[in-house]
Amino acid sequence: MANLRAGVPVQIHLETMMKNAEDSNSFVFDLTGQLVQIGETIYIRYVELGEEGEVPVTVKIMPNGDVRLTRAAGSRLQLLFSPGKRVTAHYKTPYGLMDIDTVTPNMDIDISDGPLRGNLAIDYLLYAGEELLGKYNIRLQFTI
Repeated sequence: MANLRAGVPVQIHLETMMKNAEDSNSFVFDLTGQLVQIGETIYIRYVELGEEGEVPVTVKIMPNGDVRLTRAAGSRLQLLFSPGKRVTAHYKTPYGLMDIDTVTPNMDIDISDGPLRGNLAIDYLLYAGEELLGKYNIRLQFTI
């Protein structure tokens, strides 16, 4: 078995969908990342290529079933997804900090061994105060 604490290469298929009042977008990425397991916590790291250039992303899957997504571009975004809860995050922009909230009505995590692989599905709503900014869906599949 690979040393997951030191990190192993992982193949990732990622689909993201976004819908707001004016627009909808979807993105699909097939890329190689890294998987690290420390205790019962799994970290999946990869780099997205987008309008902002290369954006390092970390997905942290915690033992309690919550998921933290960190995007470290010019603006740092760290979102916590906890099923059925409204969670406030601080979005660091060049103009200062902005409070945003996530509400996660649906989240499913399925991880299995032999070889280690998994599926992560997150449906969430993104708010600035009481204003709904958009509805988002993340679908991430990984295998080592």
